[in-house]
Amino acid sequence: MQSHLIPFCNDYLLKNASKPVTDLLEEVGLLSKNEFPTPDVLNKLTAQYHMPWQGPSFKGQSQFSEEEQRYYETIISEDRVVPTREQSWHDLFNALIWLQFPKTKSLLNELHINDIQTHGVNPRTPRRNRITHFDECGVVLAVEAPAVTNHSSKKEHAHIDVGLQNNNSGNGVYEADELETFLAELAAHKWQRVFVEKRMLWHTIVSPFIFGHANLEMMLNPFIGLTGKWLAVSVPHGFSNLGKWQQRSIVDDALIARIQALNYFESTPLLKPLPLLGVPLWHSDQSAIFYQNTEYFRPLRMGSKPTIQLPLWP
Repeated sequence: MQSHLIPFCNDYLLKNASKPVTDLLEEVGLLSKNEFPTPDVLNKLTAQYHMPWQGPSFKGQSQFSEEEQRYYETIISEDRVVPTREQSWHDLFNALIWLQFPKTKSLLNELHINDIQTHGVNPRTPRRNRITHFDECGVVLAVEAPAVTNHSSKKEHAHIDVGLQNNNSGNGVYEADELETFLAELAAHKWQRVFVEKRMLWHTIVSPFIFGHANLEMMLNPFIGLTGKWLAVSVPHGFSNLGKWQQRSIVDDALIARIQALNYFESTPLLKPLPLLGVPLWHSDQSAIFYQNTEYFRPLRMGSKPTIQLPLWP
């Protein structure tokens, strides 16, 4: 079903949508509503969850002049407003990603503008295509660093380690090499290993966050074949015990550092596929038979180049 036909209705969402969708809408107080939130409602959410909010505001598409010809990213950069179509699931989820990760969304906008100023709006540069791919379909894997590891970047974690030193996650002890192996298996499409045999790592040591708003839109009515693109970041030991909004703030900072370390989407190959319905707890049917569907959980294509993401802790 196309998303514009899907009602903003609690009953429909609870019956059909994937867990990341309903969890997010419930968390921000929208799941119980029976009408689309307006841009004004979205702006109030920014004040509710951020003190102060440093991102752009949301402006209804109907509020723009018919003479407005500027490119979408240019409007965000110049006016500090995000054009937001009313009654649009796609644009609603875009706003909710801004709400969760404002620094990273701002960085992506900055990278778009840099390329536009250098190369023009069309055709898109290869880097802008990669940025858009992540913006639409990205999944961030926040991997909790071991309590003590020579691989950990002290500089990267210094500003977020405060208060975590004595916070024992209670999720078992994993060496950096074991977690690197997990990510390597994920990159190699070893789906049985990462989704079944190592299922206990998900939502504990490895916390997945939907970043791509198109992912959320498609998860309104999930289907076999639904796939995102993952990017791993390192987060401090004890991360899994924190509240969701503190986690998101840490992930937002970690993403900035990670994108910088990976050359701001200039270098490839970077993003790797992630069958979204295979992520533990993200789909209602995750039986053994489900994971044996090789049309969905496809083996790695011969000749595929390794991602430059790995190792996570050089």
